[in-house]
Amino acid sequence: MHEVIACDGLRRTYSGPSGTVVAVDSVSLGVQAGEILALVGPSGAGKTTLLGIIGGIEEPDSGQVFLAGRNLVRLGAAERLTIRRRFIGFVFQAAGLVPLLNARENVALALELLGARYQDAQESALKALEQVGLGDRTEHRPDELSGGEQQRVALARAMVKSPTVLLADEPTGQLDSETGLAMFTLLRKMAASGTGVIMATHDEALVEGADRVLGLVDGRIIPMQGR
Repeated sequence: MHEVIACDGLRRTYSGPSGTVVAVDSVSLGVQAGEILALVGPSGAGKTTLLGIIGGIEEPDSGQVFLAGRNLVRLGAAERLTIRRRFIGFVFQAAGLVPLLNARENVALALELLGARYQDAQESALKALEQVGLGDRTEHRPDELSGGEQQRVALARAMVKSPTVLLADEPTGQLDSETGLAMFTLLRKMAASGTGVIMATHDEALVEGADRVLGLVDGRIIPMQGR
């Protein structure tokens, strides 16, 4: 196995009403191909901010993020966007689907933004939706899908481009236990194909199923007892 993403000395602060808030403080971590890493910690611990930095959505005050042989922190916004679209998949608590597009179109969009031919993107989208058990819901728009179905469309959208890294922020936060377990099974399938998965979660079932667990408190990585 090899490391697919590595972070070193990440720090991110914000200005708040009572002064400077340290959201991420001196965080260093790496994830191997095929590994599922769980980040756990209380609300406000910095998990979402950390995922945003790792995914190139937010810029850190200092530190480095290495992905696909590039240091994301040193890239311009356009270059970061290109790397993000090609190598990183996202699944958040809110599915974030385009309301006017059906499930197939939402998934295909991920490939079309990479320059894929329309027909190829549509065919790959159908296959990805079948993989997540939505082969019969491909023409439904988000408002015609349940919360669990929307999350599976979001996962199919991430899966379809075979990302190097998948970032999941509370992916089962709005799901019942059965649907959450199905979601984790799909995450495990992605990891088996070589994707490195980093998920922030409060879901004990996901934590137990992860390959490695790191705690995050006040923006800092802390050792997890028994892990």
